[in-house]
Amino acid sequence: MCVRCLGFVLLLWFLGVLHAQKATQQCAAPRLNEGYFVPKHEMYPHGTTLRYACDRGHKPAVEGWWATSICENGKWSHQPQCINEKACIHPTVPNAKHPDNSNSWYEEGSTITITCNNGYEPKATTVKCVNGTWSSAPVCDKSIDACDEPPQIPHAVIIDRGYQEVFAVGSRVQYECEGGYSTEGTNTQKSIICSSGSWSEGPICKSPNDCVEPPQIPHAVIIDRRYQKVFAVGSRVQYECEDGYTTEGTNTQKSIFCSSGSWSEGPTCRSPPSSGSNGGGSGHPFATIDKCGDIPAVPNGDVVQTGLRGLKYQCVNYYKLEGPDIVVCYRDGTWSQVPTCKAAFCSVDTNVYPQLKSVGVKYIKDGESERLECEDLWLTDHFSQAQCTDGRVKLSNCCNRFELKVGYC
Repeated sequence: MCVRCLGFVLLLWFLGVLHAQKATQQCAAPRLNEGYFVPKHEMYPHGTTLRYACDRGHKPAVEGWWATSICENGKWSHQPQCINEKACIHPTVPNAKHPDNSNSWYEEGSTITITCNNGYEPKATTVKCVNGTWSSAPVCDKSIDACDEPPQIPHAVIIDRGYQEVFAVGSRVQYECEGGYSTEGTNTQKSIICSSGSWSEGPICKSPNDCVEPPQIPHAVIIDRRYQKVFAVGSRVQYECEDGYTTEGTNTQKSIFCSSGSWSEGPTCRSPPSSGSNGGGSGHPFATIDKCGDIPAVPNGDVVQTGLRGLKYQCVNYYKLEGPDIVVCYRDGTWSQVPTCKAAFCSVDTNVYPQLKSVGVKYIKDGESERLECEDLWLTDHFSQAQCTDGRVKLSNCCNRFELKVGYC
């Protein structure tokens, strides 16, 4: 009998605890002066969304003329409040230290001082609340003397601070090379400093067997790779002498190798004795590209390969190359014929065609086709086949996938 009574008491206690937990999760109806809310109850379960608006001459203390607040474990996500319509809501200013204010709003005529984070500067240091808006938009822009994130150095990490996008002028960051790599001798750490919007030169982390950049040879250029600071052991680079110079006999090219932290001996580019009318030249009409000045610009095209005496061009997507893709530098300082990039696509503005579903402008490569979805209130999965030929587009009737596949449309 006593055991049965004890079980009953425990059950009542457990139900009481559950009821108490449920009660603590409810929110009481907020007290909202100069406003109204729906739904209107005395208590609200956890997770309930309350919507409210304010009487004439007032507005919510958050953005908008109406607002919502959610019951979260017995508290509203923000306390519903109506303020004078001439008051200003606390501004959200990215990259700034927000001024202390117990309220989320300021009365008309209030002024606040903008204090930007390091590396940023305000457009206006003080702003004033005038008739419900701030006298100017509080903005913190990146300072002209600040630096972007420090450069990424192979085999190194920054050890003295966490990641950030902007650094104030005078900031210092310290790199440390990974195990087995060093900057100079046995030193594994080096700092760089932000000055006038740029970082000082960063470290080179190399293993004892790696080589730094190859030596500069008079009258020669490296032709087989882009510039880099560190080369792994076993790397090979090839030099070519400029026009009119040779390494040995008539040979104009020579390679060197990285071994045990040092490069093998580099070439010596010599000019042969004068041979009369050709002025000591090699006999061909080409020169190195540095003799021709600025690289020719090709609209909608890019240089994809740079050689000793020439450039290779390629057009961007949806454009077709016309003319030679290789441009060379002549000995008289002029470039050979430069190619052009001709448009090789069609554009279909779906807003212009009432039968098509409006999705903006679609681009189709020349010679290709694309299915564009049709706007049909009664049918679904209907498309128009858009065919692009010589820059002109032709649209088929709207058909389903099967009809398009068998060529019915």
